[in-house]
Amino acid sequence: MRHVAGVVAALLLIWIAIGSPLATLHHASLTAHMLQHLLLMSVAPPLVWWYLPPVPVPQRWRNLQSAMTHPVLCWWAATIVLVAWHVPALFTLAVESRAWHVAQQTSFLIAGLLFWWPVIRPWRIAEGAPRWSMVLYLFLATLPCDILGAFLVFSDRVAYPVYLSIPRHSALSVLDDQQLAGALMWTVATIVYLAAGGILSARLLLPQSDPDPRGAEVA
Repeated sequence: MRHVAGVVAALLLIWIAIGSPLATLHHASLTAHMLQHLLLMSVAPPLVWWYLPPVPVPQRWRNLQSAMTHPVLCWWAATIVLVAWHVPALFTLAVESRAWHVAQQTSFLIAGLLFWWPVIRPWRIAEGAPRWSMVLYLFLATLPCDILGAFLVFSDRVAYPVYLSIPRHSALSVLDDQQLAGALMWTVATIVYLAAGGILSARLLLPQSDPDPRGAEVA
């Protein structure tokens, strides 16, 4: 029952990001966009992997799985997706085009799933990098978010001029909305990644071996 509730919660968060009224606000508010981004990359994916029931992976697929979920590849995939979609030219495409917006949201979710795989190691797969390296992995993941968030918070210029031409439905100015979005990214991403790192560190400091709480032994 716990697994079902967790998966349902993860799917609900994904729906909030892409199917709820929040999804219709991205073209008018950078803060709404940032909420979508955080739900799809930082919040829903770890819930998916943590609560998804274990699925046996055939041996013939193990090498492909190991290559696709190597921590270096997963970290760079998430970082590139994050940075690329916040380049003004690409960001404007996603605001003005529904097809590009779908591509953006899809890539956020895929990158988030890839990023969290080495941390959680779902489906009873024990291979992977040493567990202490995942603490560094999570710490390094905060840096791109912190840098982008700080830039949006402290910049006195509008980073995405496309919002200047869109009618606003809130009391926030475009610059205020940008600063709120930056603060949201800065705080939420930092809290999520450092909390995950703290939990992992605490588990690694336990005197016994590090068993997977879902029943799998983790190397």
